[in-house]
Amino acid sequence: MKTTVDWPSFMARHDMTWSVKPVSWDEGAFIGNGVIGAMIYSEEHRDKRNVLRFVLGCTDVTAHKPGGGFPPRVPVGELHLELAGWYYQPSSIRVDLWNAELRADITTTVGTVKVRAFVHSQDRVLAVELETSEGEKDARMEWYAHSEVDPVLKNADGSNLNQFIPKAEVTRQAKEDGLTVGVQRFEYDGGCTTAWMEAQADEGANLRRLWLSIGNGFSDQVQQNTETNVRKAATQPWMAWVEAHRSWWHDYYPQSFVSIPDTMLEGFYWVQMYKLASATRSDGMIMDNQGPWLTTTPWAGVWFNMNVQMSYSPVYTSGRLELGESLVRAFRDNMEQLIRNVPEQYREDSAGLGRSMSYDLVGPVGTEVGNLTWVCHNLWRHYRHAMDTPMLKELLFPLLKRSVQYYLHLLEEGDDGKLHLPPMISPEYGSFLQLAVPDTHYDLALLRWGCQTLLRICSILGLEDPGRPRWEETLEQLTPLPVDETGFMVGGGQPLEFGHRHFSHLMAVFPLHLMSGDAPEERELIVRSLRHWLSREGDLRGFTFTGAASIAAAVGEGDEALKYLKTLMHLLKPNTMYKEAGPVIESPLAGAEAIHDMLLQSWGEEIRVFPAVPSEWKEVVFHDLRAEGAFVVSATRSEGATAWIRVKSLAGQPCRIKTDMLGDIRVSASSAVQLHSLGGGVYELELAQGEEAVLYSANHTAAHSWEIQPVPAESHLCGYFGGRKPWRLYGLPIQ
Repeated sequence: MKTTVDWPSFMARHDMTWSVKPVSWDEGAFIGNGVIGAMIYSEEHRDKRNVLRFVLGCTDVTAHKPGGGFPPRVPVGELHLELAGWYYQPSSIRVDLWNAELRADITTTVGTVKVRAFVHSQDRVLAVELETSEGEKDARMEWYAHSEVDPVLKNADGSNLNQFIPKAEVTRQAKEDGLTVGVQRFEYDGGCTTAWMEAQADEGANLRRLWLSIGNGFSDQVQQNTETNVRKAATQPWMAWVEAHRSWWHDYYPQSFVSIPDTMLEGFYWVQMYKLASATRSDGMIMDNQGPWLTTTPWAGVWFNMNVQMSYSPVYTSGRLELGESLVRAFRDNMEQLIRNVPEQYREDSAGLGRSMSYDLVGPVGTEVGNLTWVCHNLWRHYRHAMDTPMLKELLFPLLKRSVQYYLHLLEEGDDGKLHLPPMISPEYGSFLQLAVPDTHYDLALLRWGCQTLLRICSILGLEDPGRPRWEETLEQLTPLPVDETGFMVGGGQPLEFGHRHFSHLMAVFPLHLMSGDAPEERELIVRSLRHWLSREGDLRGFTFTGAASIAAAVGEGDEALKYLKTLMHLLKPNTMYKEAGPVIESPLAGAEAIHDMLLQSWGEEIRVFPAVPSEWKEVVFHDLRAEGAFVVSATRSEGATAWIRVKSLAGQPCRIKTDMLGDIRVSASSAVQLHSLGGGVYELELAQGEEAVLYSANHTAAHSWEIQPVPAESHLCGYFGGRKPWRLYGLPIQ
């Protein structure tokens, strides 16, 4: 197999681009390294038309509130490029995805400025390079604490009375070597330290550079660390430091490859891969609702009734598992707090997680019970895609046991002899009514998945756990998921009566995959439930359509899944961000997961290759996507048919492939690998760890065509995201 992806040119087709200046967060250019980020945009108010804003974010900076409540994320300040003239037209801004940097050519009323900016991939430092014309030689970079930002700018994206912004005491100190330190001490507790240094570049009189770092807190040690970050970066040879930044990204992107004939969706997918690694790193904080790009929001925290779980969903199939380590580590480090989240009488054997909290996971469990079990599903996916046995044994098994045990304390036997759950909240349904219903689909599905998975883990680890009889009994006696003539109900006696943005009443289908839809009656129930849900319209949001796309993909409805994804595109901001009063990053990231679900699924016992490809996608290719069992899978589809599939085993697990390839299916392997047909398009391969094999149709392809190369792009849809440009969708002439 040959890979001929010219990565720099392939990624360049999807760079985010602007031909007019962005004037809001919704269309800003974003950069980040999982800790520090900046959203970059300008302003149309006549008093501030000379300003290009770098709205800074730092994911670990939180502040305590008076009167309790979790400590939310708070703004850390801004860096302003204050131009000599007004920022005017023409303008050209590009976020170079391959190199993870912003480049802008700015025209003002008195001259021009070239801007280059990136957040270093390995150092906690933002760098900005300016090259000015003579007329703009007085352009300058200025740092402002959030409290010092002009109200014209501070309120440009709206004011939200629900957001806590602490009062801050701000001090500045200039050091002898030209470094400046700005310290913000928040009123009740906490603060942050920003250090920056600007220097003339050796390459030219009109070229200068600025390095900036942000630290959480204001102690002497934090200040020293932040200053060291800047000084170390500023004394590095510039190009060597830039290359170190780029090399991380150049290693990151080729971990897997996806190319589809819908150029806009292909571009969307790769912007999400960029966003994912800009928002979290293995040693960073949990990915919260906004990543490093905090703005006006009521959601300045971590939400666990869907947001975190779906934000991490694309790391598994894309094989970018190191990014999922931030979630793994957070739950490993906070086990004692998860125990304290349940009422005291249950702490001996249980644990739980509320809806919203800060990074410390202090979130007492109320009547929304299943959130920790859903996180355990993410951890299970991480295990299955990596086959990381120590993580399974040391973290997931004990955590899932405690999560399930809390449910078991709440179960009650009904008059029908079945086990029932008391009234609970199904996430997002009837939220303003605080509607609690018995036997919610959300909780029954999570409990059933939890018991099944505990039994499976015991089998994997060879354990005889004393909880086994109770888990088996629960599976036998647990009341079935409530169903009526419209499909799955929200809970016992509670049909889906009005629009519902969450797929909490469909959890058994996605993401838990408790049912496959292979049986006709099961498939009919899934499709009926899905279409009734969407037919209610009502409060449909971005993640509504990502969930719908993944559910449609689970039953092979690729054309329907594509319609849901295309609907999502209308709900996103031009830069692919998403808001519901404030940023909620999970919806676009879950859109990338929906694309995965159309190309490769591996829940259950089979690896499904091209399970839900839309009929209009005649040419599709993916390379090194990851499947459960730690398999690396590549495949191409040509002229509407699957041509070949390569699978490599990283862990020596049993391997079954389900494919729509027709005719004489053959195998090519480096050893005497046997291919067994099990019927229904399912083939079994016996692959040892490290072995790989290619399945191919003798009627369709030959060995010389086993090549990974991008699908040709629609040129007018390249660079679609960034600034708003809907005219590109309709064939209008552009240059």
